[in-house]
Amino acid sequence: MDFLSDEELVARYRAHAGSPGSGRALNELFHRHRRRVALWCLRMTGDREAAADLAQEVFLKAFRDLDSFRAEAKFTTWLYSITRNHCFSEVRARASAPEPVGELLLADMAEGSLGPHSQLERERNAQLLRELMQWSLDDTEVQVMTLHYVEELPLEAITRLLQIKNATGAKAYSVSARRKLARAVEQWKARGQKARM
Repeated sequence: MDFLSDEELVARYRAHAGSPGSGRALNELFHRHRRRVALWCLRMTGDREAAADLAQEVFLKAFRDLDSFRAEAKFTTWLYSITRNHCFSEVRARASAPEPVGELLLADMAEGSLGPHSQLERERNAQLLRELMQWSLDDTEVQVMTLHYVEELPLEAITRLLQIKNATGAKAYSVSARRKLARAVEQWKARGQKARM
């Protein structure tokens, strides 16, 4: 089976579904791609055990959904998109796992939700922030800020995901981006004051 392409193995699996030949095709696909999938998961989690579990889950999901694979793209493209999405979901789930809640946070929550004026103000500020980010930050800084503050991924996971090689990883980009944004906000305020004069 070494001579067959991934796509041919999928076709063989479909043609012989339920027979011993179909299992061999799946085993071959697993052996070809397990290391890369596991490495991708390791880059995202930084934890070998978690990465091994995630890789296993990725293959279970891929093999369960193999009927959804359309040979319009390469099998590896399809498999790695499943890997990426599954890892993102897992990292997000970990980041949003409940942590001990302090008394101040409980007091804030007890006061109720935002009113319509506050919500409108928050939406305006979010739009302004997006514009300032596009105007003042480089692509990597925008990615880091979006992944960290919007997607709520930890900086360590972002470092692995974006394959940042500097000593402090994504944290350096986050610090740099916050400085640039602070300067951009000051310039924006200054322009607004000049316009009012």
